[in-house]
Amino acid sequence: MPGSRRITGRAWALWLVALVLVAAAVGLAIYLGPRVGGPAAETGELWTCPMHPSVVRPEPGNCPICGMKLVPLEEEKETQEQGIAGHGVVQIDPKKQQLIGVVTTPVERRRLERVVRTVGRVTVDESRLSVVHTKVEGWVEKLYASETGKLVRKGQPLLTIYSPELVSTQQEYLVALRSRDRLAKSPFPEVKESGRSLLAAARERLRLWDISEQDIARLEETGEVRKTLTLHAPASGYVMEKMVVEGMRVMPAMTLYRLADLSRVWVEADIYEAEAPVVKVGQRARLTLQSQPGRVLEGVVTYIYPVVAATTRTLTARLEFANPGLALKPEMYADVEIAAAAGEALAIPQQAVLDSGTRKVVFVQVDEGTFVPREVVLGPYGSGFYPVLEGLKEGEKVVSSPNFLIDSESRLQAALEAAKSAAPAPPGHAH
Repeated sequence: MPGSRRITGRAWALWLVALVLVAAAVGLAIYLGPRVGGPAAETGELWTCPMHPSVVRPEPGNCPICGMKLVPLEEEKETQEQGIAGHGVVQIDPKKQQLIGVVTTPVERRRLERVVRTVGRVTVDESRLSVVHTKVEGWVEKLYASETGKLVRKGQPLLTIYSPELVSTQQEYLVALRSRDRLAKSPFPEVKESGRSLLAAARERLRLWDISEQDIARLEETGEVRKTLTLHAPASGYVMEKMVVEGMRVMPAMTLYRLADLSRVWVEADIYEAEAPVVKVGQRARLTLQSQPGRVLEGVVTYIYPVVAATTRTLTARLEFANPGLALKPEMYADVEIAAAAGEALAIPQQAVLDSGTRKVVFVQVDEGTFVPREVVLGPYGSGFYPVLEGLKEGEKVVSSPNFLIDSESRLQAALEAAKSAAPAPPGHAH
């Protein structure tokens, strides 16, 4: 037909593509119509999942990932502001709390007891040490306590010493004794008194050389001078050191034996400077030995040395223990626990605290399903609890289990929020 244009195959193809694009646009508009034109679009309110902040919807409903009820995004943002650096607020449905076993513990006042654990070294009780020496010069004729480690009883003979000086003193005593008896018949009181004074001086000299009253009485009765002097144990104990042998010449300045009563011993325990203020004299202590598992000995802190060791930076506490059966031997090591009363204070259980090394964080339940991370300042740990110095009030509830799950979700929340705030806005018009 004149004036008409023939439609080519290429033109038909272009018309067909245009028609498909128009149909797709209409379908998309129909699909998005309720979302754009609904109540949410009018108010501009968006909804998100408390457990999965990446889920954002323009209308209320349930999370497609976990099934939790969506909450307004603005409300979630307000809640997130209550978190701390690195931790976000966590919201958990009550049913899910039962499922994962969430346990909360109230912050309340408790009587705390701090236990200081350390290692102690067994030593001899210095008040139960005895030293044996002679006050006369002579030679050892016989040893009764002839070996180190032997147990001796008080009054038991240890050794005999031959001393020419002692022999002459006994002879002088016998002469003074006869002189007293002879001068006692004198009619002059001064003469009688001189005889008694001479005898008293000779007797005192024997006593100062550790001659017993029984030996002096025997000397008076028999008139027989003994060649040797017997030294006896001044107290019961074990021979810790023996510095004498038979035939050895001994002098008054020499120490012959060292005896130790081991029925009670000392344990010297090292206390770190940070724990030193809580350890006091009179506190009870418990001791255990690796060689005797299950056996516990009770003792008491008797003294705290006033000097800090330069190498270990520790203070030494001296503890006293009874030693039945000689279980504690000098130079033995033992595990020691000192119970130090810390008084009454607000406290939370140890498992409620997440300690990063630089700060301590707990999760506080602010309502039925919301847990807010909070940084706290705590005192020294003791008896399963930390005393609260700052960050919590009496009556608040903290999560004591399972902290690691809530902490992981809290860190994820904080990371997602940081990523959203750092992401640039998309260019152009968003559909």
